Amino acid sequence: MGKKKTTIVLFSGDYDKAMAAFIIANGAAAYDHEVTIFTTFWGLNTLRKEGPVQTNKGLLEKMFGWMMPRGANKLGLSKMQMFGMGPKMIKHVIKKHNAMTLPQLIELSQEMGVKLVACTMTMDLLGLQKEELIDGIELGGVAAYLGDASEGNVNLFI
Repeated sequence: MGKKKTTIVLFSGDYDKAMAAFIIANGAAAYDHEVTIFTTFWGLNTLRKEGPVQTNKGLLEKMFGWMMPRGANKLGLSKMQMFGMGPKMIKHVIKKHNAMTLPQLIELSQEMGVKLVACTMTMDLLGLQKEELIDGIELGGVAAYLGDASEGNVNLFI
């Protein structure tokens, strides 16, 4: 009997939902599951580098890049935005309780061997390029996700 497999589709670009996805992924990896997080649409913002990256894009692709948050620290909350105070408050609570931040959870997931896959179709639609993503991200389409999910014991959509 092989390892159990967990797959997570991270569709949301909300800080709290992305944290949940990476907490579950790290927990599953700790229980010796093979874990894949397939990021698509707004979930891709979680894997963006925080600083600007020199790319050759058209105007529409540049506009998407300007409108979308750059990286895990720039994501908003799904609830209680409170004119930008919500994310600051949750980060304060995380620090107060010595919990891991979203960037730390992402780094830990990579250290634990979680496979992070960026959806190539969505990258094309939003004008994102591989250079704009953090290091260590695999690129793949729906077939790559389905290949992992078809063998999954746990499949989540966040």
